[in-house]
Amino acid sequence: MMMLPPSVRVYVAAEPTDLRKGFDGLSAQVMARFQADPRTGHLFVFLNRRADQVRILFWDRTGYCIVAKRLAQGRFHLGRKLSAGATHVEVEAAELALMLEGLDLSAAVQRKRWRLPAGGKHSA
Repeated sequence: MMMLPPSVRVYVAAEPTDLRKGFDGLSAQVMARFQADPRTGHLFVFLNRRADQVRILFWDRTGYCIVAKRLAQGRFHLGRKLSAGATHVEVEAAELALMLEGLDLSAAVQRKRWRLPAGGKHSA
């Protein structure tokens, strides 16, 4: 399983992307679609129209990195429905890892878990 620090967020583009784009093209997509700075260290995930290829763009303190994967058979499936007009969705690292394995999570049920409340403090 993919282990990322809790500070790293994973964002998946809602619409297909032309994956012939390189570092500059994908970073421009991050600024346009995600309204985010691509140099934050977060992971920005893009799928092609057929959803059989994925590119992940991230900044590693010295430059951009792109991780690419193409499935030999099947498609990548995002395990959730997107709201109308959404440009991207935030997913957890575990969900990304399963998606990269080619698993369809649309029928999976995620159980409620405890989360630290907004503001970072919990009551005793």
